[in-house]
Amino acid sequence: MKKKKRSVYSSDLGRICADCRRPDKYCICRERAKEAKPKTDGIVRVGRSTKGRKGAGVTVVTGLPLGEKDLKAVAKTLKSKCGSGGTIKDGVIEIQGEHRDTLVPILEKMGYTVKRSGG
Repeated sequence: MKKKKRSVYSSDLGRICADCRRPDKYCICRERAKEAKPKTDGIVRVGRSTKGRKGAGVTVVTGLPLGEKDLKAVAKTLKSKCGSGGTIKDGVIEIQGEHRDTLVPILEKMGYTVKRSGG
């Protein structure tokens, strides 16, 4: 069984990362994990979701093979094109309202293979 690494505490440095052995605020392995591109099948899916939103729908964009910083930039562009708000949760862009018809051509112009998903 693989033993889980955990943070250690040092009185002069505070919490220390178990992987890179640096203080938490200078940890480099967490920064690399944020910048890593997620593995996808190369298809960006644009769908609609109401789950957990009391019936209010959001447009969900999944499968973008981008890191955290690039994903934020794309989300900002998409939100401004739709004229609505939104957020990024776990590598998924959520845009408030029904905007699938608007987002599919925009993402295709950006060079992605896009599919509509859901109903």
